[in-house]
Amino acid sequence: MTSKVEIYTWSACPFCLRAKALLNRKQVEYTEYCIDGDNEARDKMAQRANGKRSVPQIFINDQHIGGCDDIYSLERSGKLDSLLSA
Repeated sequence: MTSKVEIYTWSACPFCLRAKALLNRKQVEYTEYCIDGDNEARDKMAQRANGKRSVPQIFINDQHIGGCDDIYSLERSGKLDSLLSA
């Protein structure tokens, strides 16, 4: 079974591009919500992300992972693959 991965982004955000690059490198399919200027979508994201309003915000199997630094930290610690294969 593959994990359900969702990422909230802005199109020109370098951190969003970096997070998506990691997922692409790992050949992970994900759903992207590009929320450029969409305050309603940003509010929905913030509700899911415990109030965090910065992008990207990443979710794996509906669990909030965090942003770009967080997903790279999981990768460095060897924990990302197990989350993605759950």
